[in-house]
Amino acid sequence: MVLNPDDLTAATRAALAQLRAPGSLHWATVYLLILTGYLYSSEIHAGRLRVAAAGAAVWFADWINEILNSGVLHWTGVAALWTETGSTFYQVTVGLNAESTFLFAVYGMTYAKMLPADRNARILGMNNRLVVAMALSAASVFVEVILTRAGIFHWHYWFWNVPYGLPVIFFAGYVWFFLAAAWAHDAPTDTVAVQRVGALGGVALLLGVVFALAGWL
Repeated sequence: MVLNPDDLTAATRAALAQLRAPGSLHWATVYLLILTGYLYSSEIHAGRLRVAAAGAAVWFADWINEILNSGVLHWTGVAALWTETGSTFYQVTVGLNAESTFLFAVYGMTYAKMLPADRNARILGMNNRLVVAMALSAASVFVEVILTRAGIFHWHYWFWNVPYGLPVIFFAGYVWFFLAAAWAHDAPTDTVAVQRVGALGGVALLLGVVFALAGWL
């Protein structure tokens, strides 16, 4: 469907105005790319492929969410579930900028670094992978609330907004990312870890191709 500007929220119009705009790419994006590559190569070189796998798993999981989020905008003709606006090095989709995508590329490695070595250890009587995932997810939702107050992150729908949508954002927006990271990190072998990351990447790639051909990105 062709989006009608009159039906769109102000935040959506602002995001679309700078969406993949020619000439908007900033040199700092190149720095973030090299820095992220250095972090991944350092982990792999140190023999911590599982940490890198966790990072890639979160990155691909976020891409799945971001692609579906772009679809929501085109299916509703009003707004995506979340929209990013404001100054950015590059606006990749309506809900994702360059800074955010590199953030998620590193976030999974941060999660992996926080995991106890014993995957069966309990924290407060619960699986430690889940507890760490929930803790980081709660912190992430808190940050998103701050960003909405700052006027650079936007929620439009009541079911994805304060207060009723916060549990949905908590689980659908973050917890599953970190559980995907744990799935890759705790694979029985490095080969299986790479295969699990590849599966997530394959889903993201397939969605991206389909949505791009449909004009939903």
